[in-house]
Amino acid sequence: MKQTKNAPTAVLQSEPRKKLGSRTASALRSLGRIPSSLESTKEAPHVDFSIDADEFLTARRRHQHVFELDFSGKKEAAIVRHLDWDTFGDSIIHVEFRRVDLKKKTEVEVDLHFVGHPKGVLNQLMAHVKVMALPTEIPDELEVSVADLEPGTSVTAAQIKLPANVDLVTNPNATVARISEIKVEAAPVAEAAPAEGASASAAAAPAAGAKAGAAPAAGAAPAAKAGDAKKPAK
Repeated sequence: MKQTKNAPTAVLQSEPRKKLGSRTASALRSLGRIPSSLESTKEAPHVDFSIDADEFLTARRRHQHVFELDFSGKKEAAIVRHLDWDTFGDSIIHVEFRRVDLKKKTEVEVDLHFVGHPKGVLNQLMAHVKVMALPTEIPDELEVSVADLEPGTSVTAAQIKLPANVDLVTNPNATVARISEIKVEAAPVAEAAPAEGASASAAAAPAAGAKAGAAPAAGAAPAAKAGDAKKPAK
């Protein structure tokens, strides 16, 4: 189970955005910066700013969840609330942050990682669950073991093993996965095809002359009658 335990915060130099709009945002991206925003709270206003793309991506690769947004010396602790990607899913075009208190638990969504091989087909019904955790102790993912589970078995959120000091928010009775039977379809039996060029009626009809009393071929002598055998020569 991967998790960031007491991970240090990542400091991101944040520059306020004086102008908004797609043209300004595009210009920032061309300079290697990502347009971003910080959600408002009852105590603090909404803020639009930009961050360095390389610094942000490096911090994510290190599984850091908490960021210190540095506004000319004034720092705001925050976590990522939402990422916007480009059409092809290759580049991040906007980051929305949410303020957090490093000493208080916050509600976050954590991805589920299914491990093991069940004895049937795994049907994944949920991709993540909600938990409460300190910002510096947010797990990267939660493992769900499905090893050797029989068909008809279900896994609920309550069965997910959580790290210490992490609480489940999702309904514990919610089904996150179900194992179904493996269905094997028998291959259809191929019917023998008639010879090339032969019609179905011709293939089904008996051979000419097969019936008793069939007419002799044209020009052939009639069949000999009983008692018509040749007499012996004198």
